[in-house]
Formats: sequence, structure tokens, C-alpha cells
Amino acid sequence: MKLEFLHKDHSAFFKKTNWQLLLILLLMVACFFTWSENVVITRIIKVIGRMGMLAASWHVYRSIIQYGAADNLKTNNVLSISFYGLYLLLGFASFIWSTNVGYSALQWFMTSQTLVFCLFFIKSLYLLDQFFPKHPIRLYNLLGNSAFLLILVFVIGMWVSPDVFYRLTHGGEEARLGGYLMNPNELGMLAGVGVAGLMFDIRRNHNKWWTIVKLLILFYGLFATGSRSSLIGALLIIGFHLLQSEQKKFAIAAIVVLMMVAPIAIYKVVLKDGDPERMEEVLTLTGRLPFWQALINEGLPREPLLGFGFMRIDYKEYFQSAHTYPGKMTHNTFMQVVMNLGLVGITVVIFQMIFTTRGILREDAEKKLMLFCLLIPIIINSFTEFGVFGESNYGILFYQLLILYISFQAGTILTPRQRLHLVKRGRISLQ
Repeated sequence: MKLEFLHKDHSAFFKKTNWQLLLILLLMVACFFTWSENVVITRIIKVIGRMGMLAASWHVYRSIIQYGAADNLKTNNVLSISFYGLYLLLGFASFIWSTNVGYSALQWFMTSQTLVFCLFFIKSLYLLDQFFPKHPIRLYNLLGNSAFLLILVFVIGMWVSPDVFYRLTHGGEEARLGGYLMNPNELGMLAGVGVAGLMFDIRRNHNKWWTIVKLLILFYGLFATGSRSSLIGALLIIGFHLLQSEQKKFAIAAIVVLMMVAPIAIYKVVLKDGDPERMEEVLTLTGRLPFWQALINEGLPREPLLGFGFMRIDYKEYFQSAHTYPGKMTHNTFMQVVMNLGLVGITVVIFQMIFTTRGILREDAEKKLMLFCLLIPIIINSFTEFGVFGESNYGILFYQLLILYISFQAGTILTPRQRLHLVKRGRISLQ
């Protein structure tokens, strides 16, 4: 059944809803940062902030319905969200054998809370698509602008208060943007997500020159983080866009510029000016390879099937080995799953990602491109940091948004109550 909506000017409602969704997403991502050195204050900000944004996303969802929509959405790509639910169910069950139930439970509830937030956030966008087909609100624009505003805070902060916004590494020889507020690699990934989102504003010629300025600031922030993986991800996103571009002359010119810039950026950020000691870091992924080898050889045989418990990689708080440094997390989201949920858990995760990829491939061309571009930075980050199945971080939030964005489709049936509601709101006629 195709609904015929009555003509009405909704521009004020669209503008208000767009700002609400942008602010909610911005603050939700910001709640993952460590804004205070005081642990108690940081926890209060994170708990109250995240729960507040969950309530706010529900409020926007309800306000869209009250304005003139009905939640008659149908499920789509059921296996993707089902296997994610199975992953969370296995994590919940692991409380039984975890040696630190409090920590496992905290991580599980934070991951589950963001999923509920994403549910209402994505449903809001779907209801707008179905009942207000000409609305201008786009997920990629919300993601791009949220990332841009947060990176802008750090770019300004690096000049105003470098002691706070820079993190010194390698005995003080290198300064990386992020400080104690956020891991530089995670901040670089956020910049990559911003690039992925705003590239679509370039494609649709939306505020073209202002968007270019935003992208330049994002790349400047990305370069300042010194994140190798995030830089590679951002370059891949641009290359991916260029391959899909219908403007061949523009694509060729952009590819030439990219080929000129990429080697310099990779030499400076990834290879660190060819320093032999830093080259050795690259080859061992800053010591991660020996750590992963020790985890597989020494840690996994202790609990091979079901692991040590949700977000636990050993019986103790840290994994200890004579051949590598001690660690509380694996710096690889897939290795993290192997250690905390065992071979059963990694099997569930692999199938979840297979069905998610299949779901993306079934979408229309623009949505498919957007979702793959969003997937690039968070998956690359997942190989060296917390990642989409690791300890609570905004990479999980972005991945959950992606999963839920392929989990719904427009409904074709309205209940009598929903139809009456739309008539009262002046959206459809009685005929």
C-alpha cells in the first residue's frame, strides 16, 4: 500500500529535528571521551550523559510519530541483528564464568545501552524517510558534522592548551593529538568517520566549499593524531568515492592529487620519515604481534571454547607473559572476542559480519556506498585498537548504527489506530 500524504510545509519541523539529532549524536559520541582526570566525575558524565542521550533519542522518535508518522516498520536482514543479539546473549551468559563479573557486566550494559540508543535513532530516520519522503536529513551528514565538531574542539585545543590536548610518546619525542581525553588512534578513527560522512555532501554538492573546509580541518586533525591506520582508512575512503564518481574529469584530477599527497602522508605518518627504529615498530605493529602470539600460545589454551568472560582476556586483570608486555586488552577486536568468548564467540562474530556485509550489498547504490565507507575506518581501527567488538568505545556505536540501518524497511500496513492518528495529524485523508 502506498500512502498519499496531504501537502503541508514541514520545513520548520525538519530543521528542528535535524538539529536535535545532530546534537544528540554529538553529545552521545562526546560521552565516550575522558573530559576530567577525576575518575568519579568522568563516570558520572558517561553514565548520566549516555542515559540522557538514550532518553533524548527516544523523545525525538516519539515526537516524529506525534507530528505525523506511525511505526509500522518491518524487519530486514534479520540474520545480521540476530547474530549480534546472539553475541550479546553469549556475553551475558559469560557472567557465570567471568572472574570479574562487575567489569564484564559494566562493559555488557554499556554496549547494550548504545544499541538501544541506536534503535531509536535509526527508527527516527526511517520514519522520516517513509512519512516525509522529501526531508533533507541524512545519516552521513549527521555523522560527518558530529565528527567535525569534535575534531574542531581538539584542533583548537592543540593551539590553546597543548598540555591538555597533546599526548607525548616515545620518551617525549613525539606529540600526538588526543591527550588524556582520547586515545590518538581512536580520535583518528573519528576523523575518518567524519571524512566518510562529509564526502557524501561533496557528492550531492551540499554547501560544497564549506564542506571542503570541514574536510581540510578533519585531515589536519587526523594528521596531528599520528594514527597510521586512520590515515590509510581515510585515503581508502577517498579512493572508494573516486572510483564511484560519475564525473570522470573530476575523478581523474582528484586521483592525480591523491597520488601526489598519499606518498608524502604515508612517509610522514606511517613510516615516520624512514626512521629505522620506527620502521621496526611498523613491522611489529608497535609490539602488538608478539603480544597476540603470546595470547594465542599461552592464553587461549586455558579457556579455548568460551573464553575468560565478557571483555576479559585472563583470569587476572592483566594478561602476563615472559615474552611480551602485560596488557588488559588485546588491541585487536577479533583477538579480544577469541579471548573473552572463545572459539564459540569468534564463530558468532564472523557470521554476524558476513550477514552484515551481505545486508549492505543488498541495499541501493548510494546507501551501499555510504555504509561501506563508514565501515572502512571502524574495521581498520578494529585491527589495532578496541574495535567494534571490544571494550566500550564509539566504534561500537557506529557499527551498531550501521547494523540497525540495514535492519528495517518501510511497512505497507497501517493498523486502524495508526491510520486514525495520521488523519488527526492531517497527514492523510479519510478516503
